[in-house]
Amino acid sequence: MSEPRKILVTSALPYANGSIHLGHMLEYIQTDMWVRFQKHRGNQCIYVCADDAHGSAIMLRAEKEGITPEQLIANVQAEHSADFAEFLVEFDNFHSTHSEENRELSSQIYLKLRDAGHIATRSITQYFDPEKKMFLADRFIKGTCPKCGTADQYGDNCEKCGATYAPTDLKDPKSAISGATPVLKDSQHFFFKLPDFQQMLQTWTRSGTLQDAVANKLAEWLDAGLQQWDISRDAPYFGFEIPDEPGKYFYVWLDAPIGYMASFKNLCARTPELDFDAFWGKDSTAELYHFIGKDIVNFHALFWPAMLEGSGYRKPTGINVHGYLTVNGQKMSKSRGTFIKARTYLDHLSPEYLRYYYASKLGRGVDDLDLNLEDFVQKVNSDLVGKVVNIASRCSGFIHKGNAGIMVPVNAAPELTEAFLAAAPSIAEAYEARDFARAMREIMGLADRANAWIADKAPWSLNKLEGKQDEVQAICATGINLFRQLVIFLKPVLPLLAADAEAFLNVAPLTWNDHARLLSNHQLNAFKPLMTRIDPVKVQAMTDASKEDLAASQTDTGEAAPAGNGELTKDPLSPEIEFDAFAAVDLRVALILKAEAVEGADKLLRLTLDIGDEQRNVFSGIKSAYPDPAKLEGRLTMMIANLKPRKMRFGISEGMVMAAGPGGEEIYLLSPDSGAKPGQRIK
Repeated sequence: MSEPRKILVTSALPYANGSIHLGHMLEYIQTDMWVRFQKHRGNQCIYVCADDAHGSAIMLRAEKEGITPEQLIANVQAEHSADFAEFLVEFDNFHSTHSEENRELSSQIYLKLRDAGHIATRSITQYFDPEKKMFLADRFIKGTCPKCGTADQYGDNCEKCGATYAPTDLKDPKSAISGATPVLKDSQHFFFKLPDFQQMLQTWTRSGTLQDAVANKLAEWLDAGLQQWDISRDAPYFGFEIPDEPGKYFYVWLDAPIGYMASFKNLCARTPELDFDAFWGKDSTAELYHFIGKDIVNFHALFWPAMLEGSGYRKPTGINVHGYLTVNGQKMSKSRGTFIKARTYLDHLSPEYLRYYYASKLGRGVDDLDLNLEDFVQKVNSDLVGKVVNIASRCSGFIHKGNAGIMVPVNAAPELTEAFLAAAPSIAEAYEARDFARAMREIMGLADRANAWIADKAPWSLNKLEGKQDEVQAICATGINLFRQLVIFLKPVLPLLAADAEAFLNVAPLTWNDHARLLSNHQLNAFKPLMTRIDPVKVQAMTDASKEDLAASQTDTGEAAPAGNGELTKDPLSPEIEFDAFAAVDLRVALILKAEAVEGADKLLRLTLDIGDEQRNVFSGIKSAYPDPAKLEGRLTMMIANLKPRKMRFGISEGMVMAAGPGGEEIYLLSPDSGAKPGQRIK
């Protein structure tokens, strides 16, 4: 057996200037599921994070609220920590960038860079607010767009015409803080000489550390030639003063990533068995992974590795980049109630609903993820309640009533249990690759097979027949073992469900390797409902509450991970049809007996379907979503049985299976509710 891996994992630091929303939660849930999987497998995996607590925005908000910046960041950190905990995000340490560890490390790294010749200074001209006595960042300057003449535009781009420009190009500039007319003023700034690391970064960004799409984007900057990076800000500023430079402060993005190191160092001080250098030293053999959004790639994949290289520390093993969150196909909207705070969600719904939905949508790429609220309700209710929990609720009652809750030592479906066992390496591979969507598809495919097998055996019918009770016990004991396997596979995503299932199963906390063993002659505890269906009324209440919450919080001045705030639109409907045309469709339950790729076809699978009194051959263009078609075998789906046969190059297709989704990997065969049987007509 291989030695456990040593892994350190971080998520991007939430900005200590506002509440966590569901766009932010996408990243922390994604990271937490990956960390839990690693721990589930027996690896040493440490997850650290911190609040990003510096910058002008925090200083100005604290001033507006009449409190110190320190009070503000303490209040926000308490709120963030509570939200993360209730979403089951299990940090090993959640710290703050406004810490002594971060001050020391930031100063040390800066001095190493300075002494090695990687810091330059020069005078720059900026707008200065004469009333607030402070230099103004671009977002704190407003004026008239020099291109289209639109008033009240920010200092770097026009929201109306899309033009980008320097703040000095604005007409009639005003300070967004005081309203005063800013004046131009010179100041000496400090720059990190990023071009010194051009060659290293060109090699490192193509080393497999990044997704291809991210490496390609970075290549645009690298090919254009890197520029020096301004790392200083003038007082007044809330942050760390630069060593030997009174009145000059580190720009927030200089010390923010160092916050990862500082949080780990804080943990080391409280955990004697952890060694800081073993994870961050130049010769470290541990793995280091950052999970971030695509909007901050340049900071993490150019500036950060260059800083680490120049100061004698190791670079990340991998940087895992995800896209933004949209809701109902559009950017999050305050007016429609889809800009949802984490706390507002938690007031109405279980965190595990969202964890599962995100898992079902998260692939390896950097595409945006859409939280479609109708699909969210349907998917959670169908998959978790209708498929997974349904197995335990179906089988437990017969075992308690017929055998005092003791599972008989009989495996009534050796081929099916072997299929579950054989699926484990592929599911683990998908988790490891952060392809959670694939892992969930494979797990739910197993759940479909288990439900189809139980439906076929129908223990509820057998239990009414004399002399069939032993068979009923064997079927239900096997069903409980299949349920246990599914819980093991889902535990990184659904830790609460797993804990409740462990209590019902009367077992110690399950680990990944437990999937290789079955329970036999085992006493179960009483079954209690493990998960309830989402009531759409609660989703509506959540969106209604979000409209109220966000109307009252327009004073927030920044978000750490933008998710957008556009408006919702409905997809256009297809032309209406008469009822008689719809009624003519013969929709039947079908059991997939065989599924195989079609030689010479890129998209097709050949399905052999059992529809009760006959078998049908159907070609379906779903190969991209089901690369291992054999895993569809034994699953129930729905087909149009009276569709006129179609002659194709590969044979005759005798019907059509029902599927939905945007395409590619996201195509989902529709399944009937549990209890359906092949050949039943769907009315």
